[in-house]
Amino acid sequence: MAKAESLRWTIAGLLFLSTGLNYLDRQTLSILATTIQEDLKIDDMGYARITSYFLFSYTIMYAVSGRLVDFLGTRRSLALAVSGWSLAGILHGVAHSAGQLAACRLVLGTFESANFPAGIKAVAEWFPVKLRALGIGIFAAGGSFGAAVAAPLVSSLALAYGWRLAFVVVGALGFVWMAAWLIVYQPAARHPRLTAEERAGFEREADAAGGKVTFGLWALLASRRTWGCILVRVFTDPIVYFVSFWIPKYLTTAHGFSLADIGRYAWIPFVALSGGNILGGSIASWLVERGGGVDRVRKGLMLSASLLVLGSGALVATATNPTAALLGITGISLGHGLWGNLAVPSEVFPSHSVAFVTGLAGTLGGVAGILSQFGIAWAAGNQGYGLIFGVFSVCPLLAYLAVKILVGRLGEISFELAAPVEKKIHA
Repeated sequence: MAKAESLRWTIAGLLFLSTGLNYLDRQTLSILATTIQEDLKIDDMGYARITSYFLFSYTIMYAVSGRLVDFLGTRRSLALAVSGWSLAGILHGVAHSAGQLAACRLVLGTFESANFPAGIKAVAEWFPVKLRALGIGIFAAGGSFGAAVAAPLVSSLALAYGWRLAFVVVGALGFVWMAAWLIVYQPAARHPRLTAEERAGFEREADAAGGKVTFGLWALLASRRTWGCILVRVFTDPIVYFVSFWIPKYLTTAHGFSLADIGRYAWIPFVALSGGNILGGSIASWLVERGGGVDRVRKGLMLSASLLVLGSGALVATATNPTAALLGITGISLGHGLWGNLAVPSEVFPSHSVAFVTGLAGTLGGVAGILSQFGIAWAAGNQGYGLIFGVFSVCPLLAYLAVKILVGRLGEISFELAAPVEKKIHA
């Protein structure tokens, strides 16, 4: 299985990079927000409307893209998604008004929505249940890596060549990734580089043998586990949208950061988020391998991460200097990464329905994200950022309660929603 293991981790690396590009493209706007607002005469409420266009299309298409991923397959759907959002990113560079920027964000969100359903489905196709938290941790960590790279890369490009060229360069990177993906990826059960024995080994490890019929929408909506997965995203998605879209603006307005300062320091929370994703998955896999049990290990990490976010939110809400503020934001990012919200559907649903459940959860999480954008804009102008950090600091604890009450035991894959106890795979 050496070749199979090598391919597994190569694919994990490509998924890490796809999520990195996903966040790099979306983060470019927030890094350049103040510069673009001054150039195009856009106020904060106008900026909130532009970001909400992205979230609107991202939200609507998240559920749709989940079903499209199941229909088209992981390989084709992710290649189409990356090429589409890369082109949309390039088009930002020729926008000359708030309306044109909003249109670009609309297209960007439409294609970016497929990244997570497709990536989580790819992990489910290549990773057994006990390793999925690690596989998804690596995949998700790419987002914060991309956001961290965005700060120095985009700011340096904008300072040297102007903000328009920054969008063009960043968008072009996606087409390089697409070529590598098409060369490497196939589902493990039929990958041409694997022997028949290796393919059979993956088939035994995966949960695909437990059932081939995708769960219907109404059956999923009748399941408490589905609603648990949805509430996890509702409570946690607005946090990462806030960090992605508003932290550079917060550091600029509340602590006087220049564009050069953003390039020097704004990457730190995103490195913490990336590190938290990988560290959380690694800790979970290490403890499970030693008999810890997926359910006990993952829920213990969720609770610990929630308390870290709570304490960090209190720190930044009361911060009076940029060092304390940056430390608190970094703690929030680390805790969010450790929590591992994206892994939950793959730990309770079979691979044939993981993308769809992820899409449903992402849609409702996106609705919460859209509403939060306008709430953030209002609070920033009327109450200050302390209220925003205070609210977001308790959200991971609410997500933890949703897992405890609705999702139930993690690491048990139910192939029949009506009778989940009778057919399970225990990690």
